Amino acid sequence: MNTSIAGSEAERPDSRRWIALVVLLTGTLLPPLDFFIVNVALPAIREDLRASPDVSQLVVSVYATAYAVTLVLGGRIGDILGRKRAFLAGMVGFGVTSALCGLAPSAEVLVTGRLLQGISAAVMAPQSLAFIHALFHTSEKNRALSWYGATFGLASVTGQLLGGLLVAASPWNLGWRSVFLVNLPVIAVAIPAALILLPERKASAPDRLDVPGAALLALGLLALVVPLIEGREHDWPLWSLGILALAPLLLIAFWRHQKARERSGASPLVSPTALSSPALQRTLLATLFFYALAAFFLTFSVYQQAGLDHGPLAAGFAILPVGVGLLWGALSGPRVARWLHARAAAFGMSLEAIGLAITAVLVACAEPSWLPIPLVLIGVGQGIAHPALVRLNVDQVEEKWAGLAAGVVSAVLQISAALSVALVGGVFFSMVPDGASTKEVANGFSLASIIMAFSLAIAAALSWRPDSPDARRAAIGRRSS
Repeated sequence: MNTSIAGSEAERPDSRRWIALVVLLTGTLLPPLDFFIVNVALPAIREDLRASPDVSQLVVSVYATAYAVTLVLGGRIGDILGRKRAFLAGMVGFGVTSALCGLAPSAEVLVTGRLLQGISAAVMAPQSLAFIHALFHTSEKNRALSWYGATFGLASVTGQLLGGLLVAASPWNLGWRSVFLVNLPVIAVAIPAALILLPERKASAPDRLDVPGAALLALGLLALVVPLIEGREHDWPLWSLGILALAPLLLIAFWRHQKARERSGASPLVSPTALSSPALQRTLLATLFFYALAAFFLTFSVYQQAGLDHGPLAAGFAILPVGVGLLWGALSGPRVARWLHARAAAFGMSLEAIGLAITAVLVACAEPSWLPIPLVLIGVGQGIAHPALVRLNVDQVEEKWAGLAAGVVSAVLQISAALSVALVGGVFFSMVPDGASTKEVANGFSLASIIMAFSLAIAAALSWRPDSPDARRAAIGRRSS
């Protein structure tokens, strides 16, 4: 009897789900916003706190590392302890650590605050995606995920512009501290709204958290992400290469531990069975190539300032066509998904690849005045592709693993971003040393755009023919029999 009641409740849509989505999108907005918003404030932070360049760089990298390493754990915590509880805990933690960063008396305290802020973000962010998977019926998911994708993308685009505006305006004479303290009024509204609007969602028989598995995964991702973030900054010292070589060994040990734990009947952190579908593995690989665009924001900013002699604020405004395209793509995403179904992600990524290729040609031909056209195309493609690709991944697991899938997808996106910044950024900066000429900067940016276009073309090809839901169900039935 309990089962039937639970089933009918699960099938009945929550009448407040669209209002709840606004609250959930707050948890989607803040983590990427706080990654990009700090970039413009770094010179002011370094001057005010008398920090060395290395320490000020940690303000960015330690947040990115903590966020990427703990995303899978954060998603799994939501599955086990409840997504509402995890969302609220992450948001409270994000608010407290934002205050710690904004009031930091020294660079060391600021770096510590950023570490804790990244961990809080990793607990909060996967719950938004998992809630969307659970709250919305199939016919509504494309629309909900389009707003999710638009929020994520716009945070990336507007973060640096907002940071520049806050530092320049310095409200209440807060200077750089305002880029952290601006989170507090948003969180002060979001927390009580979440308490009222979000239902509790967790497994009916919660499992115990796999602590050894979490430790192995964290060590493996640290060994992968830290050298990628810090190695280029220090010209790839031996320690970075040595740690990077350990990453596959640690991740293989983690995967073997997960298989052994599942065979023994214990609950793994990452279920090998849940991730066993070839279609899911292919779309996760596509996700790894997809966020090559992360390096675009870095290289475009350098091109605008060093190649076109624009100031930071002008460089921030120059990226706005991408934001316009993102919003346009996100709003048209549901229509595209109804038209192309599972191929919407590949279509969006193809538009991005074309936009990047056109950008490379215009920059190489010294025609920057035409750049807004391909920038809009890049944004439209990103606005369509991001939510469609997320759905391709998350829809292929049972609802009880939604938090895990959300954490895995988010972690793959972060690893993709780290790889892109390290590899594409490495190629770019090798061609654009200090004091590089305008032509060298343009050539470096043009080549970087071509590399990113190629990566997105690979991602589009990988996601072009995913298995249909009916085919997956039939395959599961054949395996069961």
